[in-house]
Amino acid sequence: MHWFLVHTKPGQEKCAQENLHRQGYECYLPTLPSEKIRQGLLTIADEPLFPRYLFIRLGFGHSAKSWGPIRSTKGVSRLIIFGIQPARVDDRLIELLRSKEVLLQMEPERLFKAGERVYLMEAPFAGIEGIYQMADGESRVMVLIEILRMPVAVRVAPASLRKVN
Repeated sequence: MHWFLVHTKPGQEKCAQENLHRQGYECYLPTLPSEKIRQGLLTIADEPLFPRYLFIRLGFGHSAKSWGPIRSTKGVSRLIIFGIQPARVDDRLIELLRSKEVLLQMEPERLFKAGERVYLMEAPFAGIEGIYQMADGESRVMVLIEILRMPVAVRVAPASLRKVN
């Protein structure tokens, strides 16, 4: 048995993993918690560490499970192949990812970081640039803006912010 790489349809990594698992395949989808805006609120969601890819463990020979159903599985685009050989992944890489997964799950990747410059996109502060301070509870964030040459902290919905490039 060896690990191989499956390319999934956009945003369907978890769907592909579930469907392959139901068919009896062993799969691994490393994830990373990250902050997202959903329905105007900051939430933490597990996102794939490698978007559009997951690992699958497959065997060779007559006693091995057929590889045929993989490409027609819902959520799967294709099995990654280099030339005529499936892309084999070293077992040590999977072991390393699994060993580091506990550390990755501890602190989510933040959408905005303290001190980062942002634009406010909604009235009454639309078009004003500010400095992101912190999340203030579950539905608001605090941004420092300058009014009459004085820094003022305002609380706004996270969906009303955009990063300054």
